[in-house]
Amino acid sequence: MSHDISAPVTNEVGKSKGEERHPSHWGGVYAMSLCVFALMASEFMPVSLLTPMAADLQVSEGLVGQGIAISGVFAVLTSLSISNLAGGTNRKTLLLALTAVMALSCGLIAVAPGYLPFMVGRAVIGVAIIVLIQPSAVSWARVPTARSSSSRR
Repeated sequence: MSHDISAPVTNEVGKSKGEERHPSHWGGVYAMSLCVFALMASEFMPVSLLTPMAADLQVSEGLVGQGIAISGVFAVLTSLSISNLAGGTNRKTLLLALTAVMALSCGLIAVAPGYLPFMVGRAVIGVAIIVLIQPSAVSWARVPTARSSSSRR
């Protein structure tokens, strides 16, 4: 009775051990990257545009600057309460809903006819910041890592 010891060891689906294929989720990574880009732009761009925004809203630069602060306050409040408020919610549903909220908030900020709608939009985007930034930090886990050249033999 001879045994062929050169045959590769396979798992139950017929693939060699160490060569199991896991599905890549690049679409999710690209979507999260786009959301992070939009959030960072909405957070850092207003700092350089305080004077023109103040002129358009007919308030002082200091009041428009509070729009930057209010988003931070709401981000902190959201980070402290999000696990209790949305603990049982499907993460994909939560991310999609907050992406829509972020888009609506950015639209409100862009066309704000006065100071109050501007501040409401900035407060709402503060909620979206914390909920969308955290998953983007771990989105790298959604795709398999590249194998090193030594493991391709």
